[in-house]
Amino acid sequence: MRERWQPDTDRRRAQEFEAFVAGAAGRLLRAAMLLTGEPADAKPRAEHLLTAALARTYADWDRLRDEDPYDRARQEIAARYARGAWRQPRTGEGVLGRLTPQERLILVLRLYEGVAEEQTAALIGLPAERVRAICARAVVAMRQPAPPPRPAPHWPLSLLSRQGAR
Repeated sequence: MRERWQPDTDRRRAQEFEAFVAGAAGRLLRAAMLLTGEPADAKPRAEHLLTAALARTYADWDRLRDEDPYDRARQEIAARYARGAWRQPRTGEGVLGRLTPQERLILVLRLYEGVAEEQTAALIGLPAERVRAICARAVVAMRQPAPPPRPAPHWPLSLLSRQGAR
């Protein structure tokens, strides 16, 4: 027999979740922005990652019991980013723009979020040694000075004047 609908339980659940979101959404959004490479003023992909992760966390809220909801939301953001990163064009924007999606994900989890190497490895399905190597490679890449922007091609005036004469 199913339990009766309990409005007090739903209200308490909603209040708990709202308190969680109020405390964690800013940091989770920042992690999503680092992953997507979007600037602070225009971040639709990062907001989509966050919204989907929070929706999934809310759906699982009653089953979390002793599990940290922040960890669950972070895992969901990482998983959604990993699944969709290959479909998104690599824009090269942001601080981590020179990194591959895998390097970016590992660097954000390890250094920004402080997730242990073993947990990161389990989350993305790689051996811990591989995570360590990718993280080290990403750190080295970030320490390298950014390559200078490519100069615009120099067009001789004679070519430009011919283009306009036609």
